[in-house]
Amino acid sequence: MIPNAIQSYLRRHRVPFERYAHARAVTAMELVDALNVPGWRVAKSVIVLADRQPWIVVVPAMTTVDLRQIRHTLGVRTARLAAESEFVDHFPDCETGAEPPFGELYGLPVAMDESLSVNERLLFRAGSHEEALEMRFQDFARLEWPLVASFIQPLSREKEEGKASYGAPMEDSGASA
Repeated sequence: MIPNAIQSYLRRHRVPFERYAHARAVTAMELVDALNVPGWRVAKSVIVLADRQPWIVVVPAMTTVDLRQIRHTLGVRTARLAAESEFVDHFPDCETGAEPPFGELYGLPVAMDESLSVNERLLFRAGSHEEALEMRFQDFARLEWPLVASFIQPLSREKEEGKASYGAPMEDSGASA
């Protein structure tokens, strides 16, 4: 179930949203399958540590975060995916792995991949592995004021055809290899 804090936050800011119950889905691509929608419609929250500052980076479900691009755009020396133990305390009312993109509510900055801005509506997790939330992109942007830029790795031919291939680096320190 979507935590009451999230529902209250959206209602308090007069943001209309729809809730969708679905079979348990742990990964973003499982959520895509459970909702039977294209992967570009589902936005996933990835928690990144940029110079040790946690950020919520929101990207399409079928993509991977480009840590070099995050480092460059945020102007930081290091960027890496956060371990669950490093961010679970920021989302006390949410299931681990179902972090919502509401940085204002949880005290974290939000960055969003620009490719999501072409969607009229976004679907994403909101604290639950069994219920998703949908809202208008414009409402999300007005609510969160995310930093919008390119944060994803270019899609490979397999990903474009729907065969996801995950293997992104866990950290990018900026040092050349």
